[in-house]
Amino acid sequence: MSGLAALLAGHTPAGIYTWHGAFPAADVQHTVEHAGWRFARLDGVGTESKQEFLEGIGQALGFPDYYGQNFDALADLLSDVDGGDQDGVVLLWEGWAPFARADERAFSVALSVLGTRVNAERGGPFSVLLRGEGPDVPGVSSLD
Repeated sequence: MSGLAALLAGHTPAGIYTWHGAFPAADVQHTVEHAGWRFARLDGVGTESKQEFLEGIGQALGFPDYYGQNFDALADLLSDVDGGDQDGVVLLWEGWAPFARADERAFSVALSVLGTRVNAERGGPFSVLLRGEGPDVPGVSSLD
């Protein structure tokens, strides 16, 4: 988990990364939380639509019932996502490739909205790990 360890230790900046770590999600969660970060997991397996993505990320991040499940609402609620008393937030997005392939435009918008939160001045570090194989994503580096 050396790439993840570097991220959690602050040696790698918060960001959106591809990651091929084959560790069980529970082990990743334990590592993230042991390092003092908040962990969220988005299971995107089988998710191919914008609506399925928006519903899934809302569940993963524990958004309130009034979440409007559109990109504007996602951006608004992401601005409030922080680690609380944690050092930051890691969102493990597994199974992202079907959505990326099925709706390239919506996937690009999703990454842009997530990137806005990653680069926000407030709320502490926020990182997204796109775990698994998938299409090349311009501008996204590997954490491997």
